[in-house]
This record gives sequence, structure tokens and C-alpha cells, in this order.
Amino acid sequence: MKAAALAEVLPSDSLQPAPAWPLLAIERSKRGSLVDQIVAAISAMVSERQLSAGTRMPSVRQFAKCNGVSTFTVVEAYERLHQLGLLSSRRGSGFFVARSLPQACAPLPSQPGLQSEIDALAPDLYSGQGDTLAVGAGWLPPEWYGESTILDAVRHAMKIPASRLRGYGHPLGFPALRQQLAASLSSELFAVDPDQLLLTNGATHAFDLVLRTLTRPGDVVLVEDPGYGNLLSLVRHHGCIPVGIARGEAGLDMDELARQAALLHPKLMFVNTVLQNPLGTSLSQAQAHRLLALAEQFDFWLVEDDIYRELAQPGDASLAAMDGLRRVIRVGSFSKTLSPVLRVGSLCASRSLLPELLRVKMLTGLTTSEINERAVLHATGTRGYRRMVERLAAQLDDARERTMDALRQVGIRPLAAPRGGMFVSAGWPEAPCASRNGRAIADAALKAGILLAPGEFFTQRPTSGIWFRFNAAYAADPQLIHFLHTQRAQG
Repeated sequence: MKAAALAEVLPSDSLQPAPAWPLLAIERSKRGSLVDQIVAAISAMVSERQLSAGTRMPSVRQFAKCNGVSTFTVVEAYERLHQLGLLSSRRGSGFFVARSLPQACAPLPSQPGLQSEIDALAPDLYSGQGDTLAVGAGWLPPEWYGESTILDAVRHAMKIPASRLRGYGHPLGFPALRQQLAASLSSELFAVDPDQLLLTNGATHAFDLVLRTLTRPGDVVLVEDPGYGNLLSLVRHHGCIPVGIARGEAGLDMDELARQAALLHPKLMFVNTVLQNPLGTSLSQAQAHRLLALAEQFDFWLVEDDIYRELAQPGDASLAAMDGLRRVIRVGSFSKTLSPVLRVGSLCASRSLLPELLRVKMLTGLTTSEINERAVLHATGTRGYRRMVERLAAQLDDARERTMDALRQVGIRPLAAPRGGMFVSAGWPEAPCASRNGRAIADAALKAGILLAPGEFFTQRPTSGIWFRFNAAYAADPQLIHFLHTQRAQG
């Protein structure tokens, strides 16, 4: 919770005596963040009745001083416990234990004995070089993209004129690609000039530039829950406080968003408008309009993660198109329609904001690879590119249907009906509380040669069941179905 909001609910240290509070066994060398350790420790204390309902928690400063951690760490831990329903806040009085948990069902993440070997930033999730079945990965088989198109584009890019080898390339990105992208966006979504486009090393680089430019440590950043797992880690890395807004089959919980925005005064929100990762759903036009209205009312930026746009339906909601880039920053990428190895993304922003984004890009890396950008220009400029994308979308439609049919055989149900794209998020609706979680099953899968992405990678909240994000290109494989059948039989 942001400092200004905390000040309204937390008592002054000078007026309230510090309550008795044990020193937590926080290990900086232990896997998992300090916030995770604090949340797990307090959850266990509530579960074991060491903290009863109604107990007042120490102030942020008291807790931080007692346990030798930063106030930012405590703020985020208290906020997460508040979201879990374990803490409640009272204006002018502080935070209190809201309720007790059954001992056997304490929140699973970060519990001792359930330490996971798999991690959301594990190299195997991104390298594509291992021998594992890539069910949890974010890339498609190379032949699905059109190998000949990509290889031809790379060969063409390598014929770069010798005169272009002297400099670093244009800081905004290769001009011809920016011009082509601006023309495409102007034709299909909204009017934009090439000088409003900044090329990046993929979408994650774009997110990093936005956070570096617009936020400071302690700022609240709204994210979707479930949402893109790496984004949570990136937000925390910048010292910001990620606050999850529930997203399901019907879209975002707009009432929760309005409450959190009024209380926390967020600096910005990241939104996957179409074919959201991991659910595969898209916001309706009505939801997009309300989201823009809330951003205007509470004065926060919207960062539209639009990397799946080319696989979406024509006419699907576009925040950037509705807003005209006044308070929306659009992030695009070619990783899902060409190849992630090219690492070319884009930022679209207002003329007033783009110079500062450019300055930060130059401070942190000067320019991006002109060779990669030339390859993308050549590939997307061919006559066959549009047909290749249409063929890719059709292949994904067939793969998703096969995936959902195969998962039903082992009792796995989708969290939401995807509208397209690469992913199906699905799982068992009920699972034992004390002995199994998604990470534990993902660890077992890794030993069996299968790469899974458990729900814990994508959410800040505990779930009643176990679920995974399945890549439709790999998920109908009999090896996976056999493994899941075995796991189901084990309970």
C-alpha cells in the first residue's frame, strides 16, 4: 500500500507503544523474496493461532526496524496479506489480523518443505535449447512461424551496407521499420507518426523503460491477476508495489479496480487487452471504455501490452485507439508472429512522453540492434507475411481445441474460454491444501522431461485448486497427458 494511503490507516509510532513482536527468521540467502518470507511467516502464525483475529500488527516502521528490512518490503507484505484477507485496516488505528485459517490450509507459496526447483525466471523457460517438452513455454515450434520467411529475412539483414557499420544505429530504432509500423498501425488501429514509435529489445525491455521513466520506489503499480509473471518480478525489482486486480472470463474486476485506485493512487497499470497471458481472454469494448474512464478519474497511466494483436479478432478493443495515446502507452512485439529470437518490440507514446523514454533507452543501452530490425522489416514487408499470420492463427485454433479435449480426459478444466492465441490456462478445481501445489507438480514434471508453468507464476493470490498455463502447440502431447493422469491418480 502506498505511503500516503498507509498514513491514513497506520498510527503514529510516537503515540502508540510498539506491540510485543517476535523476530522473524528471515534469510536473505534463501530462495524467494523477503516479502514472500514475511507473508508465509505471518500466514503460518495466523494458522497456528499465534496471532488471533483482532490482534493489532506493528506499524510499518516498527516491523521494519525489528526485523532489519526496508519499509518498502513491509508495505508490500502488509498489502499482500491484506489482499489475502488475513489483515484488515482501520483508519487511524493500523492493521489488524482479520481472521484465522484452518491449520491444514495455510497459504502454500514459500512454505518450508515445499521449496520449488522451478522458477518463473528459469532459463529453460526462455532458452528453447533443452530437450524438455515445452508445455509451459511462450514460443511456438519454428515451423509454425514460417522458417523460410524468417531465415530469408535474417540473410537479407546481414547484407547491411558497410556504411551502416560505423555507428550504433538510430536511437529510436531503424527508421524504415518505424515508418512501416506506423503505416500499419495507422491503417488498422489508430493514427500514429513514426516519431511516436520507439523500438526496443522485445516487450519486456519496453516495460522496463516505462517503469524506469514513470515510477519511483514505493509507487503503486496495478497489474492483472493472473497476469504476466515476469512483470511482477520487474515491478518489484524497481522498488514499486504491484497490486493485483482480479481478471477472469468476464474481464477485469472494475469495482475492485476503482476501490484500489481510490485508496492507493497508483502511478500506472499494465493491461493485456486482447488474448491475455495467461487466460487468452480479451476485454470487451465496454470494459475498455470504463478502464479508460477510471484512469482519467484517478490520474494513472495505462500501459497496453498489445503483443498478441495480430492474432486477435478484427474490431477487438484497443485502448490506444480509443485514447489516442493521451494516457495510454502501447507496447508491441514481433515475438509471437515471427520469432522470439529476433527480440524486436516497440513503444508507442505521446509526443510529450516519447523524448523521456528515448533518453532512458539511451542511458541504459544506447540503441537496439539494427540487424534484427532490418530482418523484421524484410519479413513483415513480404506479400506472404499476412497469409503466414492467418495460417498461424488457424493452427492455434486447432491446437487449442485439441488441447482442451486432451485435458478433459484427465479432469482438467479451463479457467476461462480463450478467444484465441497460444495459451489455455486450466487445472483441477480442487486439490489437497497441505501436501501438493502447482510448483511441486511442475518440479515432478521437469524430472519427467516436461516444462510446466504453474499458476503460482502468474498470480499474487492463493487459489482453491491447482492450475497451469498450457502452450497449445505442445499440450496435446501424449507424454503430458500420461504425466497429468499419473498426478491425478496420486491425488
